[in-house]
Amino acid sequence: MEKHAYTNELIHETSPYLLQHAHNPVHWMPWGEKALLRAKNENKLLLISIGYAACHWCHVMEHESFEDPDVAQVMNTHFVCVKVDREERPDVDQIYMSAVQLMTQHGGWPLNAIALPDGRPIWGGTYFQKEVWVDALQQIQAFHQQNPDKTEAYAERLSQGIRESNLIPVSQTPQPLDIHQLKQAVSRWKQNFDQIEGGQKGAPKFMMPNNLQFLLRWAHQMNDHETLAFVETTLKKMARGGLYDQIGGGFARYSTDSYWKVPHFEKMLYDNAQLLSIYSQAFQKTQNPLYQQVVQQTIAFIERELHSPEGGFYSSLDADSEGEEGKFYVWQKQELQDLLQTEFPLFSDYYQVNENGYWEHGNYILLRQQSDETFATKHGLSLNELKQRVKNWQQKLLAVREQRIRPGLDDKILTSWNALTISGLVAAYRAFGENTYLHLAERNLQFLKAKQLTSTGLLKHSYKNETSKIDGFLEDYACLIQALIDLFETTGNSSYLNDAQQLTQKTVELFYDREKNIFYFTAETQTDVITRSIEVHDNVIPASNSVMANNLFRLGHFIGEQNYQKLAEGMLEKLVEDFKVYPSGYSNWMQLALSLTSKHYEVALVGQQALEKLKELQKHYLPHCLFCASTAASPLPLLKNRFSPSKTWLYVCQNSSCQLPSELVSETLKLLLP
Repeated sequence: MEKHAYTNELIHETSPYLLQHAHNPVHWMPWGEKALLRAKNENKLLLISIGYAACHWCHVMEHESFEDPDVAQVMNTHFVCVKVDREERPDVDQIYMSAVQLMTQHGGWPLNAIALPDGRPIWGGTYFQKEVWVDALQQIQAFHQQNPDKTEAYAERLSQGIRESNLIPVSQTPQPLDIHQLKQAVSRWKQNFDQIEGGQKGAPKFMMPNNLQFLLRWAHQMNDHETLAFVETTLKKMARGGLYDQIGGGFARYSTDSYWKVPHFEKMLYDNAQLLSIYSQAFQKTQNPLYQQVVQQTIAFIERELHSPEGGFYSSLDADSEGEEGKFYVWQKQELQDLLQTEFPLFSDYYQVNENGYWEHGNYILLRQQSDETFATKHGLSLNELKQRVKNWQQKLLAVREQRIRPGLDDKILTSWNALTISGLVAAYRAFGENTYLHLAERNLQFLKAKQLTSTGLLKHSYKNETSKIDGFLEDYACLIQALIDLFETTGNSSYLNDAQQLTQKTVELFYDREKNIFYFTAETQTDVITRSIEVHDNVIPASNSVMANNLFRLGHFIGEQNYQKLAEGMLEKLVEDFKVYPSGYSNWMQLALSLTSKHYEVALVGQQALEKLKELQKHYLPHCLFCASTAASPLPLLKNRFSPSKTWLYVCQNSSCQLPSELVSETLKLLLP
């Protein structure tokens, strides 16, 4: 057994990020009542350091400072030191990120904060070099010791600022909603489109899949060719860039430049889950084979590298291997020449092993500049011949890469991210009809229900080593309800809808604030944070409140619960002025706004062939439709009294008022397509 000079309380945790720090000389404790009580009893300030397993600069700061005994002595002497995995405790991360942003106007990870023993912050920042870190800690400790009243007053002002904002202010005055407000928001948004490279102008570039999902739907429903061209440019550039793993599939977290070449190499489950959805939907809209390739490869990556034997999906892969960022993914030219021999000239042109793909230190990032059709024509190849060669190259390089030292795996399983993956797999099943995608999604749901759902109907947030821990947050409930509704719409299995309804009732009970007409991020039973935050700003993952609002809208239609629909509409109306000013931060809210202000249909299919016809319908891009299907008589409002043993009827409805039914998918599509 390996011997370590130091071991701290993190050794008892399951989070890979916390375990990375278990042998630091710093006397780290996990976040919780025990750490807060120790700080109070010893009258010490809290030092709260927040990061995640795949974070490159978190590793750098650990190596420079937290592994240094001299630095650790300063930290241990004056502070109770707490390590937080932001993915395990997003509620804690939200509070201290908000504090640091209020103090410094920027944020990031590692996130480091100093707080009074009760958790109220007084100072913070992100990455610090060792000398700066030690100097700052000594100054803060000395100032607090000499001026306790001043630090107390500052902590109260800062905490009040956090409480008042609830991280992001929610307007108290509802605004009436109409399509012109959405047109105004999209018009403003277009000013920041990078029409050449896709995405938002400038660097770094984040993929923001929910932005793309809304914009694709907007382009489809409004016949907006400019916006459709922008979405397509973005999806193509991302898929051909170094951001995308050209050999193994899957996307890195973001591009460090403005043209998707050099990624920050960490791979996150939540990104790839959501990108399955947008690429599948884009294929439904355009039939571009590139999008199908991306979905197939990305699912293969998730299965190969993030799939647990129990059916859950792991959280992320590190950016670093052997202490170097990206080492696992990049290639030296000589290495490629030796591997590919006579194939190398064609390979190097296809994957830009030239000045375009050169990165640093003799390393090349594989990327593409042309469609397969254009490349095949250029080299006098048939498209099928090129595809076979590319497949052979990928298999050969993947086999070699598998022999390398792998990046670290964060093998905790998060309920919310797994639920996003279910939705992504369901979207892929709809687009391509591949049964294995639906099987993966349903198996993952079985895992979540078996491991993360308690006998009292409560969700847990994190799972590892047969241990389910941390009470679920709003994001866990909202994302799982969304996944259940997606599965119901795709399979017609009413048990999914029943589960979604039960989970929604529990969510209202635990998180809903009737006075504010919004949901808190943490349950009312949460006691170890200084305030309950409200998340409304859509980011790389949609805000838990926007997911919940869309859920309430959909569920209300299916079960005939108008109060759910009114609640969703009321939540949205609070934010109308916000999304007009900053549309990219409210894209999932704008999905709901579009459902409420433009054509929106409920499609009911009932009869023995309902599921076959449903599958045929859902091959098409119909984002403005809800689907309700059954092969037997059903009590659901959209299906009630409509079953015939000899025919399968397709009804197109708006607000539960239906047109005359048809037996033909083709006739139904005429009513649904723009």
